Amino acid sequence: MTDYHVIAEGLKLPSQILIDGQWRDALSGATFATIDPSTGRELAQLPACDAADVDAAVASARAAFKSGVWSDLHPTARKAVLVKLAALIEDNLTELAVMEVIDAGKPITDCLEIDVPETASCIRWHAEAQDKLYDQIAPSAPDAVGMIMREPVGVVAAVLPWNFPLMMMAWKIGPALATGNSVIVKPAEQTSLTALRLGQLALEAGVPPGVLNVVTGFGPEVGEPLGRHMDVDALTFTGSTEVGRRFLEYAAQSNVKDVCLEMGGKSAAVVLEDARDIARIAEVQANAIFWNMGENCTANSRIIVHASRYDELVEELRKQAATWVVGDPLDPATQNGPLVSKEHFEKVAGLTQKGKDEGARLICGGEAGQGLSFVPTVFADVTRDMTIFQEEIFGPVVAVTKAANDDEAIELANATAYGLAATLYTSDVAKAHRYARMLNAGTVGVNNYSEGEISTPFGGFKQSGFGGRDNGIHAHEQYTELKTIWLDLNG
Repeated sequence: MTDYHVIAEGLKLPSQILIDGQWRDALSGATFATIDPSTGRELAQLPACDAADVDAAVASARAAFKSGVWSDLHPTARKAVLVKLAALIEDNLTELAVMEVIDAGKPITDCLEIDVPETASCIRWHAEAQDKLYDQIAPSAPDAVGMIMREPVGVVAAVLPWNFPLMMMAWKIGPALATGNSVIVKPAEQTSLTALRLGQLALEAGVPPGVLNVVTGFGPEVGEPLGRHMDVDALTFTGSTEVGRRFLEYAAQSNVKDVCLEMGGKSAAVVLEDARDIARIAEVQANAIFWNMGENCTANSRIIVHASRYDELVEELRKQAATWVVGDPLDPATQNGPLVSKEHFEKVAGLTQKGKDEGARLICGGEAGQGLSFVPTVFADVTRDMTIFQEEIFGPVVAVTKAANDDEAIELANATAYGLAATLYTSDVAKAHRYARMLNAGTVGVNNYSEGEISTPFGGFKQSGFGGRDNGIHAHEQYTELKTIWLDLNG
């Protein structure tokens, strides 16, 4: 059996940022520690960049874009480079997976089977799609030709979250690079290692210098300067709604750059009266909330259940929670590792305590495990006015609410400021269609928890999203400008 601890000890961890194809320290020389949340040990000192480094990265990206070394390549040529990058990711599967584990606390099995393979798959999918997309010719009289074209927007800033570091980087750079842009990536300060390693692999694959830059550091020193930069043409962000709002402000206060936001969620699973196999539903929903320690923006953190199925589902959820293995994230048997940081652990613990204080009935969990791990937690008798019904916890904590009838269940599901995803359980195909349309969410899974796949657009309604979608061909739109060229054939 592979000993992932030995692999972790032997990793050569990146320690510099990537600008213009060169590895360098922050101009100020400042650094910060990246910490293994499972052990608390320091993994590496990384450059703590600031606005000067952002300026250098943007200048590099702009120069590369204007040169045409990437932006003017035939889409098939860009495809070849990105397909090679995808292959290199797969060739380095174990290294990337272990690096992700020690930096983010994610279970090794998830990283090996989901995160790293899907990172490669995402980049390959967007690469393969780009040279199969056609521009358009408008209807016109015989003496004119109207061409409708898409061109790369230019310089794109991608600000990443810490919960799926590699996958979210792929969601951003896959379509942005495929469409011919230059990109500056700001990884989350908690989880920067694999972004830097992916930058190394991109150079090895043949991505030209300046086309992909990776700048580490904190939000005020790196994220905000990117958001305010007058020479950044578009910014894409995945993270909290609070920070997403700031990027809209930065854009308005600077060059009105395009902004695409995928933000918070408080996703609901709705179990209608005619739903079948409650035990299976509980198993699916346990995975939907406990997977990745609940650090997932689409996690079904609320379950709205018809009164006739309520007690059975609560009991089955209790059974499921008891089976989840919480422990060492480098152990393949572990399903949940630690939360990403002490600060985030305290947030999850505080909101869980608030659930107790406000009168929700604790079925199981509600307490810390070893270190920064948190025991899978189920609350019942949660009402819409409770904090744990309304606020995103981002931990392995689920709130179960009773509905008097199916219509009330849908109304309760929609009764938050968020609208990222939802799940619906019913055995009636007519109800499936009708109620799925009524749920205010960007993605609705019917009879199973789902985020869709790479071919389907991903993003939210209300305060969960703004300005575009990740995944699918729709993701290419936010990294391009639409242009009309009108030719007068009489001229």
